[in-house]
Amino acid sequence: MFRDFAHVWTPLVPVRSLAAGPVGVRLAGEPVVVFLDREGQPGALIDRCPHRGVKLSLGRVTPEGCLECPFHGWRFGVDGANRGVPLNPRARLETLGATPLPARRIGDFVWVYTAAGAEAPGEPSVPPTLTDPGLARIIVERTWNCHWTRAMENMLDSPHLPFVHRNTIGRFVSRYMKPDSEMEVHWEDTDFGGVTHALLDGRDGGGRLDFHRPNMMTLHIPIPRMSLKIHALVVPIDESHTRLFVVGARSFLKWKALDPMFEANAAKIADEDRDVVESSFPPEVPHPSEEHSVGSDRATLAFRRYFLEVLKGSAAG
Repeated sequence: MFRDFAHVWTPLVPVRSLAAGPVGVRLAGEPVVVFLDREGQPGALIDRCPHRGVKLSLGRVTPEGCLECPFHGWRFGVDGANRGVPLNPRARLETLGATPLPARRIGDFVWVYTAAGAEAPGEPSVPPTLTDPGLARIIVERTWNCHWTRAMENMLDSPHLPFVHRNTIGRFVSRYMKPDSEMEVHWEDTDFGGVTHALLDGRDGGGRLDFHRPNMMTLHIPIPRMSLKIHALVVPIDESHTRLFVVGARSFLKWKALDPMFEANAAKIADEDRDVVESSFPPEVPHPSEEHSVGSDRATLAFRRYFLEVLKGSAAG
């Protein structure tokens, strides 16, 4: 299970998407159903009923907060425990549970740990601006036809900004570029992943990128006396598809009526990346020896080292 992406916490679905009932998604090749119980607590189960293997995501959440299988009405709690088998009052419920995954409701997302069981060895490392109640946030969702590692590297790559994003966020870099300019990229390992910032001809514009293992980036945009962050949550669907959430968090112009404007801007920036990332070959990031890299690739190579040394080859039973 969860090949090459096992034993890690990942954001999976926005909480708002669960208002109408359970949602079925694929996560690193595995079918997962996510739902909220009566108290709003999340449950994440492998999306197969243990009875006849049908998709639990086709069912409903009962008034009691259980997920009900659409086939025979078996009911499961957020911990996967069987809470009832209609027409079989003598069924041994303790042997008839679904397969649970650890799940947490944090900020605007449900987070899932990629290993079966009710417990996880730790808690998610969440960028604080995804939970700060003083910030206004928007969420833009996209599905890309690529391996998630190519999308993640793109989010940590500063040198592409003045080319792919020359008309949006990249214009702040291209303004200072000269034919002989040099970009110096710094990387610092942290307990949550790493921090990178880029200097153009020795000039530090004040921005930086944070990498939160295993699949999140936070772009800090320097604005005097205000806070503007753009987060990229890069969630693997399978070997050739990636779910991307772009989350903008701001301390200014917080009226809900302005959210569509910020959503449109975030979507435009994300869509600028899509064609380039989807064209990458090979689809999954290879060993560094198989591609030519330069000094400004320091941050992406740091991510690649983490993926190849920690995630590549991982699997959950």
